[in-house]
Amino acid sequence: MADEPRLFEDLAPHTSDALPATAPLAARMRPRTLDEFVGQQRIVGPGTALRTAAEQHKIPSIVFWGPPGSGKTTLARLLATAAGARFVALSAVTAGVADLRRIVADAKRARAHGGTIVFIDEIHRFNKAQQDAILPHVERGDIIFIGATTENPSFEVNSALLSRSRVFVLASLSPDEIGVVVDRALADPERGLAGAAVLEPDARAKLIALADGDARSALNALELAFELASARVARAPVISAKDVEEAMQRRALRYDRAGDEHYDLISAFIKTVRDSDPDGAVYWLARMLEAGEDPMFVARRLVILAAEDIGLGDPQALPIATAAHYATHAIGMPEAMLPLVEATLYLARAKKSNSGLRAYAAAKAAIEETGTLPVPLHLRNAPTGLMKQLGYGKDYQYAHDFDDAKVEQQHLPDELKGRTFFEP
Repeated sequence: MADEPRLFEDLAPHTSDALPATAPLAARMRPRTLDEFVGQQRIVGPGTALRTAAEQHKIPSIVFWGPPGSGKTTLARLLATAAGARFVALSAVTAGVADLRRIVADAKRARAHGGTIVFIDEIHRFNKAQQDAILPHVERGDIIFIGATTENPSFEVNSALLSRSRVFVLASLSPDEIGVVVDRALADPERGLAGAAVLEPDARAKLIALADGDARSALNALELAFELASARVARAPVISAKDVEEAMQRRALRYDRAGDEHYDLISAFIKTVRDSDPDGAVYWLARMLEAGEDPMFVARRLVILAAEDIGLGDPQALPIATAAHYATHAIGMPEAMLPLVEATLYLARAKKSNSGLRAYAAAKAAIEETGTLPVPLHLRNAPTGLMKQLGYGKDYQYAHDFDDAKVEQQHLPDELKGRTFFEP
């Protein structure tokens, strides 16, 4: 049976100032009001439609789409607080339809007291039946639905539910915004480190860079770096860049091999190679490989690129891309990075031509227009006497009987005679 959902009749026990000192720093520093919320000001800044709706207690059903650490869950809680609504949090990983029914029953009883916001984290993990179960309660106004997802809701949320929700796209926090979060945590006397540590300037810069726009990651790393520094000295430890590196280990690049980031990066890679920019091409290649992309996926795209975008512009491009594909399969990572880099740089610098693609597209369009036209008689094979009597192969001119093997004879069906498909 799914875990019992957590019902938040009163948000006070779950606001940051009520958490014990042993709670994680990221949890303690969770904003208590919309004014404390860092980032996403175009969505919830003063005077925005969403903030005004919350202040007027008229929150619509919402889907928050954004990367980890951008504040989706926190923002949902703050909107509930601003609107004076009950807040019920469900995880799509553990909750089921039965949980939702219990919540709706409670929501109906409390409808006259500010309403109930049902927040479903990772809504993309709810299957179609689970999402369909939410829909009638949203339509009747029994609940206000807020979903959070790191995946494109166009593909992961049922169209009926999506059409009844406002989609807000949250962005990763900027370096300046991460800096605000870090500085606030260092100085806050009640929930933060209360000035008990000094963060060296280069350590601060490294922490902001390695957080990669993720506020939660920045605070978790700051807390661990503080513990590392405190182990050396008892009072006023100085957090160094090395402490930050130890805490973070390495930048955890945001990447989902089945999600939007996967498609966005390969799109950038293909278009950059097509645009003949070797610097940009090798950057996007490194972004994919360092984040754990399947190298064979990249190798296959190089082969397609060589045929589609370079083609007859440089006939050596396809053999080089094919060789990189074979080498990647044969040796694997990390060494496969080398043939992939070489092929990427060669293709980016090669002369481009999509004449083959255009010629095929024109021929395909002609087929769709005219259907399956008969092969001209002189081009047909005539292995039997009957076929010869019917005129198969008659008057065919053998190319090697002519200079340079060039012969002028009709090769297209009569209905397409004189049509041009290939333009060098």
